[in-house]
Amino acid sequence: MWGGATGKRQRTYLSFLQPRLRQGDDGGVILERVECSRYRASKKLLDHVNRVIQGKPEYVLLDEQLVVYHRIMKNAEDGARAKKKSVIIVRGGPGTGKSVIALKLLGDLSGKGLNTHYVSGSRAFNGVIRQIVGARAGQQIKFSNDYMEAEYNAIDVMVCDESHRIRAVSTASRFLPKRKKKSVVPQVVELLNASKTAVFFVDDKQIVRPGEIGSSDYIRQHAEAAKLNILEYELEAQFRCSGSDAFVNWVNTTLGIQRTANVLWNVKSPFDFKIFDSPDALEAVIKEMAKNGTARLTAGFCWPWSNPLSDGTLPNDVVIGGYARPWNAKSGAGHLAPGIPRETLWAYDPNGINQIGCIYTAQGFEFDYVGVIFGNDLVYDPHLACWRGEPERSADRTVRRSAEGFLTFVKNTYRVLLTRGLKGCYVYFMDKATETFVRSRMETGE
Repeated sequence: MWGGATGKRQRTYLSFLQPRLRQGDDGGVILERVECSRYRASKKLLDHVNRVIQGKPEYVLLDEQLVVYHRIMKNAEDGARAKKKSVIIVRGGPGTGKSVIALKLLGDLSGKGLNTHYVSGSRAFNGVIRQIVGARAGQQIKFSNDYMEAEYNAIDVMVCDESHRIRAVSTASRFLPKRKKKSVVPQVVELLNASKTAVFFVDDKQIVRPGEIGSSDYIRQHAEAAKLNILEYELEAQFRCSGSDAFVNWVNTTLGIQRTANVLWNVKSPFDFKIFDSPDALEAVIKEMAKNGTARLTAGFCWPWSNPLSDGTLPNDVVIGGYARPWNAKSGAGHLAPGIPRETLWAYDPNGINQIGCIYTAQGFEFDYVGVIFGNDLVYDPHLACWRGEPERSADRTVRRSAEGFLTFVKNTYRVLLTRGLKGCYVYFMDKATETFVRSRMETGE
């Protein structure tokens, strides 16, 4: 009705809106209807999303990734026409290409005119993806709690990356009437209801806190309860850690997460794994590697995560003797001094090299080289010959309160941090008994 004249006819436009927006006892209900109305991307937007992602060389698929991609593409196209909804579960460990496939699907399905959303529960990951694809294409990048009021089958294909981070329920919107806040629907059910075809990329061993419950079993149970078509695929080929399954398997075995054949690590392997004697030495090599590639320093959550100081700088929360460095900025940190990236861009902005990333910022990303400060919240007890969780040394209150689950969560946390590297992983151990144990699992290969 108003077209391009809206800006020139502001008073007329306001006089049209005001009496309508004032109707009813609760203006929030009208705002809720606007926010939660059916979202259908235009053909132009879908074509734009396709062009942006097609132009990114990092989204080229290889080998096993292509096989799974083609199967999902066919199922998703068929699902858009079928009357019965479908669920596709894709399991894969670190570096198997889950996110690469997910973004490739977003682009190519959009190019076929299918209203496709890329969904994740990670602020940091979504922030970087939106930065990469741009604001316009970023309209199709959503959070897993964005579908509380979505219409049934509103989305043709929902590509859910990092699905292990699905929560029990979505965060209630402050605009929702009180009567609706009482109705609690599982978040996974909201995702299933909103999409004709839902694709879930999952790593069951990346669940790092109590609120994250999106295991493949959990998703399957809800899909079965809804009597949906279920397809499952497994990604096994390793495209991170210099293309070797051995390092990920060795990490799983060493941390006591999963028994594999890789009990010892050959230090002459193409993937570069080294242990350093101090955090200063670890940081120095990471900064050197960042000069000709991507590199980040991370740490276990063993220190408090403070808000910025009044001048926008970050306090040095991570303190080890004379070594003191800041965490990356917190979500909603407010004013930040120049040169300090927001949490959502820490992994992408070159200035992220000056802060230490925690699990919630680093998860989902990959770098050429990753540095890990292995804290005292997880230690190896040589007397009992087993790993021991130390909740009192953790600064993560949610995980610390998880009691029996604490050991599993911190093991998974370090598994995630140690497997962020494409070419190398460098570590400093705060606990020397733990360092001695890990060194005992290394061999020269001579």
